[in-house]
Amino acid sequence: QVQVVQSGGGLVQPGESLRLSCTSSGIAINSYDMYWYRQAPGKERDMVAPVSFGGSTYYAESVEGRFTISRDNARNTIFLQMDRLKPSDTAVYYCNAARAFWGQGTQVTVSS
Repeated sequence: QVQVVQSGGGLVQPGESLRLSCTSSGIAINSYDMYWYRQAPGKERDMVAPVSFGGSTYYAESVEGRFTISRDNARNTIFLQMDRLKPSDTAVYYCNAARAFWGQGTQVTVSS
């Protein structure tokens, strides 16, 4: 069975940082693209950043320069480093493996 398990998240103040982790089992992620999505209350689930199996990365304009996606293929793990967080970053963040398998979601709340 393929499992995608997320960790991290929480409540932080504007300007602070969080680091999300996503570890997969039952799939060798080195052969697949991996993604971070997020879904804010009342809004659609949107892609935040992908990292291809070749290491290429892209970012939504709303997070460019503040978020960094990375991968550790040896540990079947991807990360999302989130810096200079804003209240508009508040959402449930989801890890996606190979456009087929979803993590359970992790709440990130940015508030004073």
